[in-house]
Amino acid sequence: MPWSSLLRTWWVRHPSAAGAAVMATGILSIALHLAGYEELSRIALAATVAAWVALAADFVVRLLWMRERWRAEAGTPAALTAVAATAVLGVRISVLGPQPLAAALLALAAVLWPLLLTDVVRHWTRRMSGTVFLCCVATQALAVLGATLARAEGEAWLARAALVLFWFGLVLYCLALARFDVRQVAEGAGDHWVAGGALAISALAAARLLAAEGGGLYLWNQDNYGVLHTMTVALLALTLGWYAVLLFAEVLWPRPRYDVRRWATVFPMGMAAAATLSVGAAVDVPWLDGPGEVLLWMAVAAWLAVAAGAVLAARASVRSRAPR
Repeated sequence: MPWSSLLRTWWVRHPSAAGAAVMATGILSIALHLAGYEELSRIALAATVAAWVALAADFVVRLLWMRERWRAEAGTPAALTAVAATAVLGVRISVLGPQPLAAALLALAAVLWPLLLTDVVRHWTRRMSGTVFLCCVATQALAVLGATLARAEGEAWLARAALVLFWFGLVLYCLALARFDVRQVAEGAGDHWVAGGALAISALAAARLLAAEGGGLYLWNQDNYGVLHTMTVALLALTLGWYAVLLFAEVLWPRPRYDVRRWATVFPMGMAAAATLSVGAAVDVPWLDGPGEVLLWMAVAAWLAVAAGAVLAARASVRSRAPR
């Protein structure tokens, strides 16, 4: 069966996971760029663009012609992957150079963010899976893109807006943590990794805010810069701590079977790599490059494994539906 047909089959059956796949591929492109693997980064970027276009088309189709389904899905945490995926793509495009396109993606994500966030938070329950942390991920993704564009365009107001989003994202993380079912660390099917991924993207946002200051904007006074510097280092330490706990849990309670929610594992792994590399550059700690590269290739291996699992699952689904 053609690869395109397999991909279409998987996409139709798992629209919410499609957003996580875009996020995972996009952050790998960013991390590969940070590590100096530009050709691989651009290949991942091309895949991210193609997947994002398909995601956007699916979003519009459901909004215009499948309104009831769209309303039902808009209240779930997975809906926020649309915001995060758009912002992550915008960050990579901004680094590549087309700032107007990156700004357009920021505007789109900024419009979607409050609409989806308020609906998602209203539907929060007790003892939720790791997807509850997507409220923080989507907010910090906007902060990362805002800070990246602020440095590229020399816009101080963007950096200050990103700083507000950064602190708000940390508040949302604390609120989500109170709703998180800690048993998911042992029992989750993959999306429990977002608990660490939300901290990783927070560390990346802090690092980008520090880098924006280095762009000659003179945004923060000495005290504010010191607080932001301390938060950047602390968030990276917490990120790596969560990573160790989640990795140990995978060894202690193995979950080798493929699950579509594993895309929500790949994204935090790639984000941890990007955060480590970015924080190392922002706070001038070159030895973080080594651990960052190790985390990067672990994320690449996870992406390949999950992508292979998705293809095999789609093929098995097609064969099970074929007439006998």
